[in-house]
Amino acid sequence: MNATALMVGAPEHLSGQQHPGPASAECEELAERTDGGPQHMQALHRANRVRLARAELKRRIGLGELSAAEVVRANSWEVQTMAVAELLMSQRRWGHTRARRFLAAIPMAETKTIGSMTVRQRETLSTMLAVAAAARGATAGVSTGRAAQAA
Repeated sequence: MNATALMVGAPEHLSGQQHPGPASAECEELAERTDGGPQHMQALHRANRVRLARAELKRRIGLGELSAAEVVRANSWEVQTMAVAELLMSQRRWGHTRARRFLAAIPMAETKTIGSMTVRQRETLSTMLAVAAAARGATAGVSTGRAAQAA
């Protein structure tokens, strides 16, 4: 089997992991409809499947249902080819500048894909994200505490 045939296969075969979510039923439905057919149509369906799954993932991160650190640790098929900066910017109040400054602390390019990261890089990034989230939570608690004292 050549490399192109492997890439056209279902994304969960690439990483060996599959995480069910709200968009997974739609993805499975798309996968059932794409069995066979021309290669370019299979690629289009796979791209749509990844796009839907990523949109759902970004929405959950933005709402705070899921942390970026958990996503990095899980290394699921949805994020294998996703740029690190794109994941960081899906967090609430994270823009391009904040993501760039965060990644400058770790010698890591913004365009580095999560799937191409080593285990050590993934652990470092997830730990730093967890620390940053804890620091944001602590400062948010302090600011709300002051507002409560003033009232």
